[in-house]
Amino acid sequence: MPECSLSAIRGIIFDLDGTLYVSDPFAATIQATAAGYIASLKGVSDDEARSLMTATRSWLSEVHDITPTLSAVCTELGGSIRDLHALFEARLRPEAYLVRDERVIALLERLSRRFDLALLTNNNRALAARITGYLGLDGFFRQVFAIDDQWLAKPHEMILEHVLNRLGLAPAEALFVGDRYDVDLRLPEQRGCPVYLSQSIEQLLRLEGLLY
Repeated sequence: MPECSLSAIRGIIFDLDGTLYVSDPFAATIQATAAGYIASLKGVSDDEARSLMTATRSWLSEVHDITPTLSAVCTELGGSIRDLHALFEARLRPEAYLVRDERVIALLERLSRRFDLALLTNNNRALAARITGYLGLDGFFRQVFAIDDQWLAKPHEMILEHVLNRLGLAPAEALFVGDRYDVDLRLPEQRGCPVYLSQSIEQLLRLEGLLY
């Protein structure tokens, strides 16, 4: 993140999963639930579904030269994003995996005094609300943008334009924070937004030192 871009920042747009919290067991549960969905769709075993998803992910990565999202993999295999997220909402239990981190709560509290904070997630709104509520983070965001707003997944030009317009921010004023460069940051950076890659809570906490 170039230092010259910091003074213009008015808003920070955070990804959720893997950014504001990190839980490998919960991430594995999400993948397992998606594999079960594909298995049911294709009439194959869960192991066969996982192999199909791995092969599809590799193929999409080669074709598009970016790391594909879970939504993209499932859609390529004939699935429905709506159906997948209905399953997520019904079956996933984030409360069984997540641990509230007071450091993250304090960070967002301090940042919210100076910046407008927003959340942009490929999760559905209901599940995102459960996660942020359980982690104590739900009071800090001016707006939450979820996959079921338009049933479009990041990265997508229409989503980026919608977020900037709703927040009233020019690209140079909007800092995007996420754990997956291809999914969360590449497109905003191409549009002229400052970006910050955070793949651990320790990296997330270092963000404050760059902004002040």
